[in-house]
Amino acid sequence: MKEQILQVIEQYEKIIIHRHVRPDPDALGSQGGLSAIIKASYPQKEVYVVGEEEAGLTFLNTMDVIEDEVYKGALVIICDTANSPRISDHRYSLGDYIIKIDHHPNEDPYGDLIWVDTEASSTSEMIMDLYHFGSSSGLKLDEHAARLIYAGIIGDTGRFLFSNTTQKTHHYTAALLETGFSPSEIHENLYKISEKLARLNGYVLQNFSIADNCVGYIHLTKDTLEEFGTSAGEASLLVNSFSHVEGLLAWVFFVDEPDQIRVRLRSKGPVVNKIAAKFNGGGHPRASGATVYTKDETLSVLAELRNLCKEYQAK
Repeated sequence: MKEQILQVIEQYEKIIIHRHVRPDPDALGSQGGLSAIIKASYPQKEVYVVGEEEAGLTFLNTMDVIEDEVYKGALVIICDTANSPRISDHRYSLGDYIIKIDHHPNEDPYGDLIWVDTEASSTSEMIMDLYHFGSSSGLKLDEHAARLIYAGIIGDTGRFLFSNTTQKTHHYTAALLETGFSPSEIHENLYKISEKLARLNGYVLQNFSIADNCVGYIHLTKDTLEEFGTSAGEASLLVNSFSHVEGLLAWVFFVDEPDQIRVRLRSKGPVVNKIAAKFNGGGHPRASGATVYTKDETLSVLAELRNLCKEYQAK
């Protein structure tokens, strides 16, 4: 599969790389890291990264603004996006050929060429795997690419604390560090929070609820976000605020947005991505996102999560 992907990349002079909406470090890291590798390896190619900006992550990479006609005759690569509705910038379909590179379950097999590896810690790790495979035939990894891929790996492994961290993850991380970028700069920027977000975190810790002694939940309303002066995107960063509370098996964050309610599901065992799929979302077995539109739907998500944890406990 890696050989096929590299062969297709070599065939196209224009390459446009997408990723999912509401990008996290892995989405930006895999997208930007792949772009940097291609640019360093094939300087004559036109390579673009597209999608909406995430204000708190522009220190990693910024997006290109391109016209529709750029897609004519272009190769489109979509990173870290399990479901086609979640692809940021739906012009991806205007391209000549589509490659999907992802580490989520392949429930929506879109694209002409699909590389899915659910064993990988992150899509960024897969991009490093692609580089490692092609390095003997001329692929180049510069400091910019390494910096982005590293950010993606630490984002999806929780700084190597999650169970998806493997020997390969550490092996590739060591190779990335050899390029000379500053990991401390990445950590400082990824994990710093503003005073207003710190105060909202205090609110979350005081007001989250626990159901059935194992399911944590909180709903951050528009009024609460306005009171603390934070956006829905910023508030969602606090999803793991109470994750270490004794007895919790899973938890859910509901965050109001102007026209919908963002749902973030997390777990220490129960598989939550099936719940997310029922509510316009998807993701990893233990970390998923979804979208609902009413208070009643939030209660339905919570009921599903409670039932899931009860079934998990009964096994």
